[in-house]
Amino acid sequence: MKLAFVGLGNMGQYMAANLLAAGHEMRVHDLRREAANRLVEEGATWADSVASACEGVEAVFLSLPAPPDVEKVVTGPDGVLAGLASGATIIDLSTNSPSMVRKLAKLAADKGIGFLDAPVSGGTRGAREATLAVMVGGDADLYARFEPVLKAIGPNVFNTGDIGTGNVAKLINNQLAFINMMAMNEALLMGAKAGIDLVMLRNIVRASSGDSFAWIGGAVAVLKDKLPTRFSCTLAAKDIGLAQELADETGVDSKLGRLTYEMIKGYRDNGFADQDILATIKACEEQAGYTVRGLWHE
Repeated sequence: MKLAFVGLGNMGQYMAANLLAAGHEMRVHDLRREAANRLVEEGATWADSVASACEGVEAVFLSLPAPPDVEKVVTGPDGVLAGLASGATIIDLSTNSPSMVRKLAKLAADKGIGFLDAPVSGGTRGAREATLAVMVGGDADLYARFEPVLKAIGPNVFNTGDIGTGNVAKLINNQLAFINMMAMNEALLMGAKAGIDLVMLRNIVRASSGDSFAWIGGAVAVLKDKLPTRFSCTLAAKDIGLAQELADETGVDSKLGRLTYEMIKGYRDNGFADQDILATIKACEEQAGYTVRGLWHE
């Protein structure tokens, strides 16, 4: 297919590369021209604007930080809707607000343009290795057309239903992940101060009912003191904040989600904005007067 890709950040650059490697013709655009250098070397074509990237393509993929960014890129005077022809499709890979997705999909439909919300999960490693999970909301026929294309970025592509439900799934997933991460910090410090070997505790939980994706990788990263730099507290606060908006819209009293949101906002606003969400263990260590980083052993 002839594709465009807008947003070549930590995730987008790898997803675009995998689509290109799958044989698709691609135009690319980002606020930073240098973000596209490697893709251009591999065969992509640089476009000087979003609108020019979208001219004549069958679909444009978006990978952008937040709902206002997506709205601006789609509706701006030199944006997606200004360049995309009727019959083409917008595929939004961003973590977005379901209500924003539905709003943009309506604007696109008014111009004869399709819209799929297709947020992804799996982090930068999953983006690089094309192992992402992709949650896709939108028209069933449109989904069927683009499912083979989406499998170039990850093998687990889910048809979640109506437009916006891809992001419903993504926000719920991320809220669960962040709740588990905050619980992991407490568990490691409780275990250490109570006298149990933390590698032993890690292995026990892995074999028991308290296990989670956050525990599998997060506990090892903390105990080895090899904290990643992939998912900042700022992004985490944005995602779980969107989850709280969803909880409010649906009338669900999300007590754990709300508490975790307030915790992550607090970390963000007190020195952790640009640090990975797992780096919040440092604040927990300071409060507990005990350090668990570096306690890994074979």
